[in-house]
Parts: sequence; C-alpha cells; structure tokens
Amino acid sequence: MGAALPLGDAAPLDGRLPDDLRIEAGTDFGVYVHVPFCRVRCGYCDFNTYTSSELQGARQDQYADTVQREIDLSVPVLAAAGDLRPASTIFFGGGTPTLLPPGDLARMLAGVRNAFGKTPDVEVTVEANPDTVTPEVADTLAAAGVTRMSIGMQSAQPHVLAALDRTHDPANVRTAVAAARAAGLDVSVDLIYGTPGESLEDWRASLEEAIALQPDHLSAYALIVEDGTKLARQIRRGELAEPDDDLEADMYELADDLLGGADLEWYEVSNWARTPAHRSRHNLAYWRGSDWWGFGPGAHSHVAGLRWWNVRHPAAYAARLAQQQSPAAGRERPDAAARRLESVLLGSRIREGIPVSDLLAEGRRAVAGLVADGLVEGKAAIRGRVVLTRRGRLLADAVVRALTE
Repeated sequence: MGAALPLGDAAPLDGRLPDDLRIEAGTDFGVYVHVPFCRVRCGYCDFNTYTSSELQGARQDQYADTVQREIDLSVPVLAAAGDLRPASTIFFGGGTPTLLPPGDLARMLAGVRNAFGKTPDVEVTVEANPDTVTPEVADTLAAAGVTRMSIGMQSAQPHVLAALDRTHDPANVRTAVAAARAAGLDVSVDLIYGTPGESLEDWRASLEEAIALQPDHLSAYALIVEDGTKLARQIRRGELAEPDDDLEADMYELADDLLGGADLEWYEVSNWARTPAHRSRHNLAYWRGSDWWGFGPGAHSHVAGLRWWNVRHPAAYAARLAQQQSPAAGRERPDAAARRLESVLLGSRIREGIPVSDLLAEGRRAVAGLVADGLVEGKAAIRGRVVLTRRGRLLADAVVRALTE
C-alpha cells in the first residue's frame, strides 16, 4: 500500500499554516486529487492505493463527499495565509480515478472550481484505466471541464502486462483513446519499460502501437523495483529476473528515436509532447517547484516552501474530516540547502534545464567537465543554462551529484 510517510513535525488539527509563511506573487497554484481505489494491486506498484478488501470501512461511494470536506477546510486555511489563488492545473490521479462514477469526479472538480476558481486556460487531467473509459464516461468528464485524459497503456504485449499484473484488455486502449478524442479531450498515454521478460522488440512493438494512436503526449517510465512490492519479492525469490540497466538504456534510446521521429519532442526525461502546448503543465509545476494542494489520503501538498502530507488510509482520512479536523499527518520546511538540491534534481530533468547561476561554486566548476563528457549541452551552457543531452538524461543522477557535491 505504498511507501511510508516521511517523518516531520506535527501538523495542527485545524490545518493552519505558519504565520510567517510568505506566498511569492505570481506563483501558479495547482490542485491534485488522489483517488486511492484499484480493482487489483499491480505487482510493481507502491502507490497509496487500496482494493475493496483493504478499505476497512471506508466507502468508495462516499469518497467525493469526503474530499469535499477537505476542500471546504482548505479555503479558510489558505485565505488566512492570503493565498486564495485560482487553480491553473487540476489533476485526478491514483489509483484509478475512473473507477468512480464520472459524476463523482465531476462533483469533486466542481468543488475545486467553486472553492478556488480557475484560470481561463486551466488544465484538468484525469488518469484512466483503459477498461473504464466509455464514450459516456469521456463525454461526462469533458462536459464537467476535464481537458485531458491520461490513459494507462503500459504495454501492448499481453505477457508484459501479465508480468506487471495489469488486467486491462490491450485492445481497449484504442477504444479509450477514440472515446476521449470524440469528447474533445487531449490524450496522453503512459508506458513502462524494463519489465522482466520484455525484449527490445517487445518494447518497439509497444512504442509503435502507442505512436499509431497519435497521442498528444506520451510518458515512458523505466520500471523501478520498489521494496515491499510483490515484484520485489518475486525477484528476490528468483522467480523473475531483475531489470537490466543496459537493456533499459537501449529501450530509452529507442523510445527517444521513435517518438522524435513521430514528432513527439522530449520536454522532461520521461515525457514527450506533440507541441509545447501539450506538455503536462501540472507535472511541470512539480518540477519547477510551484505550489499545490493535494487532496485525498496520503496526498502531499506544497505552499511557499512548506510541505505537508495526509494520513494514508481512506478510513483514517474520512474519520479526521468527519470530526472537522485536518487530515494532515505531518509537515516540514526544508532548509535552503535542501531546497537548492531539490531544485537541481528536478529542474535538470526538464528541457529548459536550470540556470548555471543557481549552482554553488563547485557546481558551476563542474559544468565544463559535464559538457566535455557529453552529458550537458555545450551551446546551452554557453548561454548560462544546464541542459541534459540524451546521454545526460540516461545518467541524470550522476549529473546531479556532480552539480551538487
């Protein structure tokens, strides 16, 4: 059911933000709504998700009302901090948001919109399992104000999906994309590579199938074996092979070649978009260190350098809100050194990179060597920015260490 929450200071039961919090003018404000429900637990997943047998009294059919209580709580909290900004992005993630009736998603979206307002160009994304998307679902979401659907394709190969414990019918990906398109939604598809038993040719077939769908956006993530997952146990017992780093590098390069050839341009290490307008502005806000409130069990939030996170289980989350208490389990304010490290870690992943001037002296001195090693673009460095080459994207962690140690 996901990794443990971080340690931190106790959060006040009324959710009040520190009196000395200072909101930076012009910073975008995003909203994340976590929907923690799944039909089955995928073997690789350590997200905060729950199947019906794990809910311990929490009710899926009451979830929209519970989230509305947290929305209602957030308004006076942010107003007291002078921070009622319109939402520029809204993202429903999970879990499987589309396990809920589309009307429930529409009600939560209306709750966010009524609480904060929205910018004229607000981006509203819903993650979806292909088996749960019908024309009626897509039409209802579009009418409610959703602009974008992110469809969990993962692979076009049945044996790869089986290794991941994904239960959707691969044929339904095309059906889901068609329904979203017909409703006027932008479409993103998500892929995973490096699954045990997946060959380079399997991966090529999945990429080609995804490209044939003509998505506006595509995410391709290397499989990470998380401690405590079924996949980790299978690998430890020798039932499945551990992902091969060299094969994953080949898979990444193949993805970049094929996607680039299909006019999908990388803008973050694991993300490609048809045009700059099709980039995920919500995720870019995370990478750029903007502000957001995360609603739902286990959701994380960030406002003006303050971070907090909610209790994890849906039953505990609902119980807190039923007592008109904040569901926040803890919070922290990272110091300047931690914030600098994070800005390099996240900012270096995106196409625009980071200003060389943001680095400490040791990091600035390291840039020339990274250019010589083919990890950082030389022309960008001359212009005063650190931008990863493709080889640099493959070795992003090493680049960050060189820039920050």
